Amino acid sequence: MVQLSGITPSGHAQLGNHLGAVRRWAADGGPEDLYFVSDLHAMTTQHNPARLRSLATEQLAVLVASGISPERVFVQSDIARDLGALTWVLECTCAYGEAARMIQFKEKSARGEADGKPGGQAGVRLSLLTYPVLMAADILLQGADEVPVGEDQRQHVELARTLAKRFNATYGEVFTVPTAVLPLTGARVKDFADPTRKMSKSAHDSAGVVFVLDEPDQVRRKIRRARTDGGSVPAYSPETRPGIANLLEVLAACTGGDPAALADEYPSYGVLKDAVADAVIEELRPIREGTKALLGDVAELERVRKAGAARAADRGAHRVSAALRLIGAG
Repeated sequence: MVQLSGITPSGHAQLGNHLGAVRRWAADGGPEDLYFVSDLHAMTTQHNPARLRSLATEQLAVLVASGISPERVFVQSDIARDLGALTWVLECTCAYGEAARMIQFKEKSARGEADGKPGGQAGVRLSLLTYPVLMAADILLQGADEVPVGEDQRQHVELARTLAKRFNATYGEVFTVPTAVLPLTGARVKDFADPTRKMSKSAHDSAGVVFVLDEPDQVRRKIRRARTDGGSVPAYSPETRPGIANLLEVLAACTGGDPAALADEYPSYGVLKDAVADAVIEELRPIREGTKALLGDVAELERVRKAGAARAADRGAHRVSAALRLIGAG
């Protein structure tokens, strides 16, 4: 059984990525599971190439420093040739309407029009439309049986299933038909400055975002400034007091406690915030130190990256060649 998960380097890795996904990958991932830095996925909107390259390298180091075996990680663009060939095969298997009705394409292209980008939808990159086919290629190339995704990505995995079945029925059996699975519930970390929204590595305002590589004093400052919701003492009420609930949930995720029970242990917001800051600093300390060590050892990180690319390419090579041959191109 192979599970495949990816993380897009659209910004620096943050606390929500760690508590919600990466920590779980390190603890629970099986020996055949694969985790990749999906840097090609970050190209569907305008980006800075040098920054993207730097973020991809940083994210790879974060994955390894978080405890994921170097044997199970790779960077997506390092196997771009195989992915490009397979994406084209799958695009020749996919109907335009199937791609155009993807919810994320509809929402993001409409948002681009609303934001006043030149030409409305004409200003939206074609890659935003074809991105789900690239995601299907990511999945099918590695022979993934299961793809843990949130609801926002489930439709994309369903497209991968459809394309795998259609190709297999039309040309011959090549692809494992994947299944979308909801991952085990991880911490849903909210922005400390605005607890009504999810913490995001691509947030325009990073005042409420704790990044994995933040220094301890930065972490403490951001948490001390976290928004609270009135009242005089901490209480766990996600609906009416989301700011305090977010702090308690983060503390629980870091210490293994229960948010509601933890609320009774702290007499004031200040004491609670100090406890949260202490817990987050200690949770992130080994990842921050390990990531910086890897980033400082260019030769070792390059070795990990090249080895990961070679393994990922080897795993998928026979599927690419078989697909090309059966479709008439190889």
